[in-house]
Amino acid sequence: MKKIIYSLLLLPLGLLLFKPVSAHCPLCVVGAGAGLSLSRVLGIDDSITGVWMAAFLGAMSFWISNSIKKKYIPFQGLLIYITIFVTTIISFYRFGLINEHNGLIGNLPKLTFGMLVGGVAFYLVDKGNAQIKKAKGKVLFPYQPIAFSLGAILLLSLGIYILINYYI
Repeated sequence: MKKIIYSLLLLPLGLLLFKPVSAHCPLCVVGAGAGLSLSRVLGIDDSITGVWMAAFLGAMSFWISNSIKKKYIPFQGLLIYITIFVTTIISFYRFGLINEHNGLIGNLPKLTFGMLVGGVAFYLVDKGNAQIKKAKGKVLFPYQPIAFSLGAILLLSLGIYILINYYI
């Protein structure tokens, strides 16, 4: 009982001592995670789910990369990004989460295809957004990073939906 009382008394002190989390873009992580969860609940095609998975992994990898203050190797951020994607895809194959019976796109299972295309798109949009901020010295409008990131993922999802339903 004493441990519980001490914990309750020390909790406010602990909250004051912790510094806030500085994610790459907390809204991007939440938005991508919500989109990923919604796509699974609604039974959306694996290729579109892969795009949202890529956005979630991309946001998380940027978060991890930005939390490392010092650059130890050249292209450290890109290597972290690629490593997270490769290890996730390998673990999906290892544990049987990739289902080739749902169809293939470009000789890749749909989930893998979506993750690869989404990962490349998310990375390029983030780098493009960074270039815009650098050139202008500020963001063009409030919530620009999330608008660019989630907007690109939504457009890519729509493009893949059209590709799957009308061309493949």
